[in-house]
Amino acid sequence: MSRICPVTGKRPMSGNNRSHSLRATRRRWDVNLHTYRVEIDGQICKVRMSARAYRTLNKSLKEN
Repeated sequence: MSRICPVTGKRPMSGNNRSHSLRATRRRWDVNLHTYRVEIDGQICKVRMSARAYRTLNKSLKEN
């Protein structure tokens, strides 16, 4: 299963681990994906989305 958020399109980022001696080894930062139950067109569906996207959706629902 890919580590991509379907709502925001966020993907894993890559960079370097840096040890105390500044030796660089490649690493990867994954998206904070969780499975949420979301109502879409009157039906409850399970969606794997990032925690940030879920918080933003809840915020927009509370304002309206």
